[in-house]
This record gives sequence, structure tokens and C-alpha cells, in this order.
Amino acid sequence: MADVFSLGTYSDDAYASSNGPSKDTGDLRRKYNFGDRVSELNIAQDPFFRFVSKVAKKPTDDPEFKFTERRGSYHKRYAYITAHGADINVSTTGDATVAEGALDQGDTYYFKMGTDYESAGNIGNISGQSTGAIAVGAANTAPQFFLENQIIKINTRAENEGSAFTVPTGYILAKVKGEPTAVSTTHQILKCEIVKGEAAAKDLMWESASAAVSTTYNKTIATDLEPKRCYVVGSAHGQGTGYPSTWKDQPFSTGFGLTQIWKTAMAMDNTTRATVLKYDSNEFARIWREKLIEHKFDIEQSLLFGAQGTVDSVQYTEGAVDFITSYGNIFTGTGMGGTGSKAQDDFLDDMSQFLDPRYNNANATLFMVSTDVYNWLHKLSGYFTANMQKTDLGSSNRFAGRSDFSIGGKKNVFGVDITQIYTPYGVMNVSRNIHLDGTQVKMLAVNMKYCAYRPLVGNGLNRDTAVYVGVQTLENSGVDRRVDLIQTEAGMEWQMPEAHAVWK
Repeated sequence: MADVFSLGTYSDDAYASSNGPSKDTGDLRRKYNFGDRVSELNIAQDPFFRFVSKVAKKPTDDPEFKFTERRGSYHKRYAYITAHGADINVSTTGDATVAEGALDQGDTYYFKMGTDYESAGNIGNISGQSTGAIAVGAANTAPQFFLENQIIKINTRAENEGSAFTVPTGYILAKVKGEPTAVSTTHQILKCEIVKGEAAAKDLMWESASAAVSTTYNKTIATDLEPKRCYVVGSAHGQGTGYPSTWKDQPFSTGFGLTQIWKTAMAMDNTTRATVLKYDSNEFARIWREKLIEHKFDIEQSLLFGAQGTVDSVQYTEGAVDFITSYGNIFTGTGMGGTGSKAQDDFLDDMSQFLDPRYNNANATLFMVSTDVYNWLHKLSGYFTANMQKTDLGSSNRFAGRSDFSIGGKKNVFGVDITQIYTPYGVMNVSRNIHLDGTQVKMLAVNMKYCAYRPLVGNGLNRDTAVYVGVQTLENSGVDRRVDLIQTEAGMEWQMPEAHAVWK
């Protein structure tokens, strides 16, 4: 998907008064389709609906729509050691230490390996998300990728460093000999030949089964998990040998969403309609336009705070806050825009984890923030300046400044003002969203590549936003008034929860 924030300044010329909503309410009994044009109204107050309806509109022909997710596996060829030993029984489970001489080049050693993600769908843990947390060695997590002649990198540390050590001092290379031995659906046991050894007694970079590595969702990837992960780092084959074994992943998982029906009515008696007023003579036309804005305002609120389900035969669609809080990345927002412990360095750590290029990127991500956080982010300019790297240009005492963390200018994308904040992990495209003010949510990060606005369209009927003029009139009801109806039926599709985040 292209970078949606590199489209330049959006022009509303195509939606000038001759084509867009106006005071001319049109002929009675006529239906007006406003699916695209309604998003042009009140843009600053409804940035998310504006974005998702422009970037990710995907009609559905079913009010209960299905979709398929696909995750790559090439970056998930890692596992954790849960036991090890000199024979296939791998009886060592409570001690990380490998005795002197056991890891010399050419020695044979056994490792019991488990992962923290399910093989079907490549579904793994998400930062801060206890819902659906996957323990190392849980059912259906046995690593499927280990093959004969693969080389495994295993980090080591000096002996007796204890279970809290996090920084390796070296590593061994172990070559898989023969086919791995499956242990139910939870583990694989690898018979390995040591290719690069350690002469002295060493601790393996692992934690025993009783330690916290068993639940990785509450761990920091870079500092807590990466040192303990054993990665495939290639393979080695003898001359004249045949083709190797192979494997395939199961990258697909499925989900579903529901459409929701929004309705807004405009009613006025005909006496008031016929009365000419000062400043804005046509009161009906004025209120009619405001009702369109009100309708869009309601949709924005639902797309942010809605909760998916069916109650008394009424369907409700899933909002960003509910979806991300339930399934996505969760970071602490305490101190962002107010009192608390959140510091700039902590925020940078959050970005490094959320924008891990193996799982996510900033190019298609919209960061929506409350007003106090919007102000807080702009106040970070002092922090950026203080952390600027300076290079002495010589005796003139001139310096060339370079900053990987800085605030850029504003740009207008689809009519929404976007502030760009440059980080070492990508550009944050930030939009103030007043609907987050006064809530527990400080910031939402929504990857526009993995969500969609799904209006119901099928059998010649378009249920996207439409205005039905004259659903009640004096002519068709005998009641001396006119009623118009604004109606939308659509839902939100949410995929890849690891690509979205909330700070609260």
C-alpha cells in the first residue's frame, strides 16, 4: 500500500457548492446519495471517518462480512529453549548452565524448543495484551520450521549470572542433525552438532519453565525476548548432497464484522418552512445541512467507540478503541499531556516496539491524539533540541545539526491537518481528534492498511449515506409538515491487531 500521507494537498474543488450539499433541498420524494460527499462536511471534527472513507472504503454485500488475514513467517523462525541436555531426554529444566566441554565444536547436544505463537495463522503475542496470550510451549505452538542441516544461533552468558540476565556475552552455533522429534503439539527436540562452541561452562540465554519467559506478551522484545530467542541463521550442506527437506507455514486466519444502521431525521412544519427569517432566510435548509453534519458526527463516534455485537436483533459495529483495547498493542499513556511518569525516553521505547519493521511500519499509520497529548507532542521540541547530534566543522566553531527525532511541518491530507513527527523508526502522522478528549485514551495508532469502511452495497442497492427527501409530507400523509431522513448502513473491518496500538 502506498504511503497515504504522501498524496499532497487535497483539493475540494470537485465538491464545490454546485456539486456538494447546498441549501437546495431538491425535489420531494427523491433519494440523494451522499456516500462520498458527506465526508466533506466538518472535516476537522471527524478526521477518522474522513480518512477511512477515503483510503479504505470497501463495500460489502453481506451485513455480516467475512475477511481473511495473512501473516508472513520468514521473520518468525525463532524458538526458546525450554529444556536441554546431553541426551534426548533433555532432563535439564531448572538450570541454564551447560557444563564445561559439553559445547565444544563437534559435540552432540539436545535442545527442547518451544515458541510463543500459534502455527496456524502465525498468530503471536501482542505487546501489553493479556487477552489471548500464548505461553511458550502452549498447544499448537510447536515450531514447524526446524529442518535437518539448519544452523541455530543460541546466545550465551557467563556462568551463574542468574535468571535475570538479559545481555549475552557470546553465542554458539548448532547444526540440526536428523529430523526434529515432535513432542505433541507443543515442542520439538533438536539433536544438534556444535559448530561454534564455548570451551568454558556457560549459561544459556533462557529462563526455566517456571520463569516469566513462558508469557511473553508483557515483555519488551528488544531487551527481554530477543536475547533469549534462538534463530535459524542459514544452513550448511556437504558437496554432492541432495535436496533438503522443506516446510510450509499456515499464514491464514479469518475474522468477521457487522454493519450498523445510523439514522438522522429532519422534521419541520410547513408554516415554519414558509417563514422568511433574517440572516439565513431558509431555516429548513440551514438545519438540513446541520443534520448532515450531526449524522457524520455520530458515525465518527461509532467508528471510534463502538462495540461489535447483536442486541435485540440490532447490529453494532466495532470501533477502534474497543478493538485495539481488546486485541491490539497496549502502552501506558500516563503522563502524556498531563501529570504522571511518562517521559520522552519512554515514548521512544514505545515507538521502537510498535514500529518493529517485522510487524508494522509508520507509512500507513494514522496517530490520533487528544488535545492535551497534541500539545504535549509539540512541547517535545525542547527534548529534540537537547538530543541533537552536533558535528564540529572546525576552528570556526560552527556545527552541523542532525536530529532523528524532530517535529516537521503540517500537511493537509484529504482535508485533514497532519503534523509530522520524525522518529528513528519512521514518521508519525499525527491528527488531533477531539472525540478522544476527556476519555481514557491518550493516543490511537491505526494502520490504514489493515482496516476498512464497509458500506452495504448489493443487488442494485447502495446503503452508504443517503438522504431520503420527503419521507413524510402533507401530500403523502395528510400531516402538515415535512420529514427528511439521512441513513447509513456500514461497518468497520479490523485486521492484524498487532498493527494497531492504544496509549491509555
